[in-house]
Amino acid sequence: MDHLYVEIVSPLGAVFHGPARAVRAPGTQGSFSVLRNHAPMIASFEVGAIAITTPAGDEIRYATSGGFVEVLNNTVTILAETAELASDIDVERARAAEERALALLAEAGDPEERRLAQAKLDRARNRLRASMGQVGTRR
Repeated sequence: MDHLYVEIVSPLGAVFHGPARAVRAPGTQGSFSVLRNHAPMIASFEVGAIAITTPAGDEIRYATSGGFVEVLNNTVTILAETAELASDIDVERARAAEERALALLAEAGDPEERRLAQAKLDRARNRLRASMGQVGTRR
């Protein structure tokens, strides 16, 4: 085998499974990539992009809201809270979610409400970046 095998699973079921040259994820301690013969590891990841480079060299991107990655014997298993194919994101729906999150943030009174509203805003903006082909970039 001259590639990785990647599987992304969310609470809604299997999102992706197949061969890949590389996988990039937004780790909680910084973004990381996995290539063939990577050392075994388990890592957490946060809101951002999961990018899979196919054996043909194409990139498939998913907007995600966090989860865990396991790497073992050239198999990458990703357990994601959410994983949405960038090309499937409804831009208007994502913009509406951003507006709702901004309103919640403006109305938040205590630190916990602010934290929850900020998390919603981060997820909405991540989906917007994904839909525009800019997943993982900061503005």
